[in-house]
Amino acid sequence: MNDWLRALHDELQAGRGPLVRVIVANVRGSAPREAGACMLVSATAEVGTIGGGHLEFVATRTARELLNTSATSPRLDRFSLGASLGQCCGGIVELCFQRHDARELPLLAEALRAREAGLAWAIASGLTPGDASMRLLSHAEAVAEGAQALGGDEQTAVLLQRPQGALLYECIVPRVVRLFLFGAGHVAKHLVQVLAPLPFAIEWIDSREGMWPGELAAGVRAIESSDPDSEVRDMREGDWALVMTHSHDEDFAICQALLEHGHFGWAGVIGSLPKAARFRQRLAQRGFSAAQVSRLVMPIGVGGIRGKEPAAIAIAVAAQLLQLRDARAATALLSARQS
Repeated sequence: MNDWLRALHDELQAGRGPLVRVIVANVRGSAPREAGACMLVSATAEVGTIGGGHLEFVATRTARELLNTSATSPRLDRFSLGASLGQCCGGIVELCFQRHDARELPLLAEALRAREAGLAWAIASGLTPGDASMRLLSHAEAVAEGAQALGGDEQTAVLLQRPQGALLYECIVPRVVRLFLFGAGHVAKHLVQVLAPLPFAIEWIDSREGMWPGELAAGVRAIESSDPDSEVRDMREGDWALVMTHSHDEDFAICQALLEHGHFGWAGVIGSLPKAARFRQRLAQRGFSAAQVSRLVMPIGVGGIRGKEPAAIAIAVAAQLLQLRDARAATALLSARQS
């Protein structure tokens, strides 16, 4: 669940409460999910996952038991995955169970507004009886209170044990990669299905009318543009791009626009080795240096996948993007620890 705050607000606003949110508050050793992963449990359904298996089965049962009580204080339970749950991970997981109902809608709406305005980066929740308070914090405030690791290396929750009680700090700013996807053909359609549930915000661009599915997933925006290369101007520093239109001429125009714009964090171009060689040659003829042209990854996709079916190509490209995302997150964490 990339944006639990929005999901919780929308579920309660739609009248699907009360709910219990199950949060992975702390992890020691190997576990199915990282700190910060969470799921929403209602009387009849679940949204999100904390990793599946017996742990999630037990957590879901506990959450539904809490729904049948009047308890309002959060609950913190510790699970040994190997000894008590028979899961081979073998680590120790602490789960927080928080009960939510429509009375919290004003607070959740305030948190969403503060996040959009850049005034809040995290929520701090008291986890002891008599202290179920929730506070909005900036990044600096969370760090000052001891939650330095929050937001690093995919860690979106930090549990701190203090004499006065436990506190859970959760990052409420979703960590997403903004991806400009040029082309809405067969490969792109499969790729969006894979990436939409993951932390990507996709700007999906095509010059043709009616190329997109009837219903788009959250985080995906369709843009019909007669000049797709002009959409490059809307890219921000660090945004990613994938070029896979129906036309080699459109692909080349977008590549040229990307290099002229220069602010992208990563860009890849679909196609064969001969197409890649031809594009490099043409870009050099347009005056781009070898260093500039080398910023365009051509062709795309992880190695070892020989299939040329659109779905197979999409999986290879998605795997490459995830590898890149994880590598850059690790680099950013190392840099933060050294500074």
